Amino acid sequence: MENFKTAIIDIGSNTIRLVLYKYNKLEGLREFGNIKTVARLRTYLQPDGIMSEEGIALLAETLSSFKKIIDDYEVTEIKATATAAIRQATNNQSIVERMENETGILIDLLTEEEEAYFGFVAVAHSMDTKSAVTIDIGGGSTEITLFEDKKLQKTISFPFGTVSLKEMFVSGEVISKEEKEVLRQYVRNQFEKLNWIGQLGLPIIGIGGSARNIAQIHQQLIDYPISGVHQYEIKLEELTNLGSYLERLTFEQLRQLDGLSSDRADIIGIALEVFKELMAVVDAKVFQISKKGLREGLMYNRVSQSDDHAFDKYNVFEGYARRITFEYGRSEEERTFLSRITEQFYKECCRIGLCEFNQDHLVLLKRAAQVFAIGEYIEQDSSNQHTFYLLANQSIVGLNHVERVKLALVASYKNKDYFRRFSAPFITWIPRDELKTLRELGAMLKFIFALNVSKRTIVESVELEKVSDVLHIIVAARNVPMAEIYQCERQKKHIERIFKKPVQIHFYKKGEKR
Repeated sequence: MENFKTAIIDIGSNTIRLVLYKYNKLEGLREFGNIKTVARLRTYLQPDGIMSEEGIALLAETLSSFKKIIDDYEVTEIKATATAAIRQATNNQSIVERMENETGILIDLLTEEEEAYFGFVAVAHSMDTKSAVTIDIGGGSTEITLFEDKKLQKTISFPFGTVSLKEMFVSGEVISKEEKEVLRQYVRNQFEKLNWIGQLGLPIIGIGGSARNIAQIHQQLIDYPISGVHQYEIKLEELTNLGSYLERLTFEQLRQLDGLSSDRADIIGIALEVFKELMAVVDAKVFQISKKGLREGLMYNRVSQSDDHAFDKYNVFEGYARRITFEYGRSEEERTFLSRITEQFYKECCRIGLCEFNQDHLVLLKRAAQVFAIGEYIEQDSSNQHTFYLLANQSIVGLNHVERVKLALVASYKNKDYFRRFSAPFITWIPRDELKTLRELGAMLKFIFALNVSKRTIVESVELEKVSDVLHIIVAARNVPMAEIYQCERQKKHIERIFKKPVQIHFYKKGEKR
């Protein structure tokens, strides 16, 4: 399987969403279309459990319009799934049959276990958190999983979500203080029945629109300096303060609030209370957000069925690196070369006592090497500025936001002045001594990148020697690399500043006498 396009239709209790994906081995999995309709199908469930004709007609109308959009994009593979609202309807089988007859779309009615499982799959393949409790609160159900070392241990689905909880506990447009107390007690009682999550002390990972909206609101309120919510982290105290802030807003003010989708104005407070109660039961110190959820889990599963080596949940960054370097014109050969020669250079520095080996530093160096100066694809002269912006302001699977900024700082290094400018908004994130280390790692990469300035991966190996007080860098290459010789002489000043020693560089053709 080299490439394909798939349309995922996610029929939820609150929204119905169409997302278009494409996959190939070079670019990986990518989203290229996303359309949402707020249907609130949960509200069309009647007391006897039957979904009303009005709700069924709305579903049919939405699917028909989605089918036309899918045809416009010339996508032939369609995967439609339904969760709590249809699952809980006593007439769900007739709904499925009717949708196939009227729209040509066959709906896969997911079980509670499947819904929870695919959410876990998305998290495991897009985040570096090894063990956690996940929560995906929809309109009509709430899925919770426990995974350890990225292996799924437990799943459960509760038959309540933001829309159904609103129906149960809220009398007005938004939840009141008194109603919150009743809601909290109800939710806490439900969660405390799960003996496998009590006081684990693991992070909580929020999946779905409510979690994303909470992250977006929080970022707006604190004037967050970078973009993206994937792997964003909020402490319990911050969630509590956010809840107090939202409590003071009217329904109309919530509808206008930056970061909050207007269709969630009446239910965001409910979701926030559910998240806080789960954190209390688990004794979680941090709430993490996953932008990836059910739909991505379905796609990871779809791709893996044809190619079980397509994704590695234990090394999710590598897939990102392959995708972004391909997107910005860097060959796979060059990417792997930069990683290899960087490791070699760093270990040589450690071997001769220039620095003490640090595994975290090596991991960061190898990651940054793969994406170093990718901004040159946009413009050569300002490649460092483009590199920093591109890396700091996009979701990078496997990295939290602090790690993402560290990667951007090292991979965009040009000189101390630019480093100081780029790092200025993050001085409260990263200690001063660590910033100095990051600057030195970036300077090291600036020199290493010169070893492949012609993009020919002509250098075979690098050795370092100390003779008296002079540092000798001995480079073996397949041929005489004039471009690399010139560029390395220009960039050796960075190595001299790091180690405070004069540097002499010696190139020789591999196989010939040094």
